[in-house]
Amino acid sequence: MLNPKSHQFMKNKFAFFSTLILAIVFLTGMNSCKKDPTALTLQTLVAADIDMNGAIAPTTVPANPTIVASFSTDVDAATANNSSITMTRDYDKAAVALTITVAGSKITIVPVEALASGALFKMNFAATIKSSDGEALTALERTFTTTGTFAPSGQIAWWNFEGNAKDQVGTFNGTSLSVNYNASHSTAAGKAATFNGTTSIIEIPNGDLLMNPDFTLSFWVKAVTQDKGHFVIGLGAYYGFQFEIANNFVNCKLAGGYSYQGGGDTAIFEDNLWNGDGKNKDNGGWQGWTLNKDMTGSGGISSLLQDKWAHVVCTFNSATKVATMYMNGEAVKAQDYNLWPATSKFVKATGMLYGGKAPDVVNELAFGFIQSRAGTMWDTEPWGGYALPGANHFKGQLDDVRIFNKCITAAEVDLMYKSEKL
Repeated sequence: MLNPKSHQFMKNKFAFFSTLILAIVFLTGMNSCKKDPTALTLQTLVAADIDMNGAIAPTTVPANPTIVASFSTDVDAATANNSSITMTRDYDKAAVALTITVAGSKITIVPVEALASGALFKMNFAATIKSSDGEALTALERTFTTTGTFAPSGQIAWWNFEGNAKDQVGTFNGTSLSVNYNASHSTAAGKAATFNGTTSIIEIPNGDLLMNPDFTLSFWVKAVTQDKGHFVIGLGAYYGFQFEIANNFVNCKLAGGYSYQGGGDTAIFEDNLWNGDGKNKDNGGWQGWTLNKDMTGSGGISSLLQDKWAHVVCTFNSATKVATMYMNGEAVKAQDYNLWPATSKFVKATGMLYGGKAPDVVNELAFGFIQSRAGTMWDTEPWGGYALPGANHFKGQLDDVRIFNKCITAAEVDLMYKSEKL
């Protein structure tokens, strides 16, 4: 006869193992229902309607893009930042500052300032980017080119003169008088502003806002032979900045106002003049002239500027205190204000500054003359009064006048010239 205690033990043992088996079956079923984490992959990368994730890298991305990256699953926002998502300019490997925001499976990437146009860029997404489930992204790189001809970032104004004097990047629109718009230096360049040498002028208000401590002026010019000089561009003459070509094309210069340590809003004024005689601080030239390209054996400056198109860039670097002039992509004149006499205020120069406190100049940028018509400085001088027939009105054409709030580099000058000359 079966012992009742043994029988109860067997029942308890059976119940235990039954419960254990049921638990194992339940847990196995639960585990079989649990999904594996979704791998984190890039699904789309777009700038508006431009596909940036295809087999062919796009070449028409705008200079001010809003780029949206969409992923296969939600992204851990803490892992998507300026360390894990980077953009670099290919031509100088400089990093582009980005604003990055995450919303679910989308990352929005916006450059802090407009990109250089006509330039190649690289975007990198690092493996440190993770999904909300902790899945890591496989690192990847995408490239794209911005639309247009090359122009560095930092543009605050650009007049392309395609039938008008409107600023293409800002609000510095001009009013023109006796200006025509005709074919420019190349088919790609479209039209240029044409000045008659007597009355043509374009005037733009609030010119002082175009001047910054670090400064770049870039333009294409074709000056036609006349029996006087050419006042090509002027903001209150030298109180702001002026570019002029001397009679017979013997020299050209950018004159302008500069701030200095301890000077407050008072400006000092200087010319960066290129005469092409080759003399610099080391061979009989002025002590601060570090470069003065010698043109004496190649036809002089007139061989570059007279009756032909030339690309001119003038820069000032406030950190180095160096003013540089470029012609057709090449540096032709440079002066270092650190090398001025020790007693000169230019040793303490801190940047370019509009100094138009004089009552006879007006805060208006002019193309085609040294100042706007409202200015009265030099009104009685035969070369300086706008209404006088012998005044140095510019005769010729201007195109693609650009102003930057920084000193662009020599590499950028070269790229811009090569891109625009085609």
